[in-house]
Amino acid sequence: MVTGKQSVFGCATNFLRGRKCAFCGSLKVARTARGYVKCGRAGCGRSKSLARLRREIAILAGFYRIVPAYRLARNLGVDAKTVTRVYQRLRAALYRLTELEADRLKREIGLDEAYFGGRRKGRRGRGARGKSVVFGLLERDGKVYTKVVESVTAEELMRHIRARACKGSVYYSNAFRGYQSLRCYGTHRTVSHGRALGGRHTQNPINGIEDFWSYAKHILRNYRGVSRRNFPMYLKEIEYRFNHRKEDLFKNFLRIYFGQVSLNRQIKKT
Repeated sequence: MVTGKQSVFGCATNFLRGRKCAFCGSLKVARTARGYVKCGRAGCGRSKSLARLRREIAILAGFYRIVPAYRLARNLGVDAKTVTRVYQRLRAALYRLTELEADRLKREIGLDEAYFGGRRKGRRGRGARGKSVVFGLLERDGKVYTKVVESVTAEELMRHIRARACKGSVYYSNAFRGYQSLRCYGTHRTVSHGRALGGRHTQNPINGIEDFWSYAKHILRNYRGVSRRNFPMYLKEIEYRFNHRKEDLFKNFLRIYFGQVSLNRQIKKT
């Protein structure tokens, strides 16, 4: 994150003043009589209403702060549909980008599944009705990868493990039988929830992925309910926030939303 005297939102100052192109970052811009900012760089040449640009940047600032769309619309005095449209456009871009960025995890990897949504009454965890099932892999001191799955059968779990983890890694999981096939793909160590592995000073290797689930559910509580249809996009937004937590997220959101980050590159084959 940006530290010191410079605000985390300082990256938007030149955009707000009409001194910088939001689409390519060029400083070769001009203000038109209609109140538009037009880029003068060869290969771009795009223009945008300065009033609309300022409104969208204010909405992106709300997205960065995890402000629900209905509340931000009230605070800004704009239509809730306008805020929702910006939020959903950015989430769709983040969904694609996280999939493109996903490299194979290696070394030590924590595995776990989590259950989101549904009613709290009745059975919880595995077998609970109305919940979205998410499988996650977290590299020790590294990135997380999540996937909404239909079931937690051994075949389903191993399919995602083979796709996103390097063979020969050390895998840590709970005692769920769906992970038994891991011994054919690497070193598999079962970890008890109640104790750490390797001594009292060693962190439980699956605590990391469990902490991510808590982090995700904490963010989702702000939205007071997410539809099953849109849930995967919200999940990938949270995954992006976690994987880029040491960066200036607001600056990243600006670049992604306005197209400075290309989403058309091919996934790297590993």
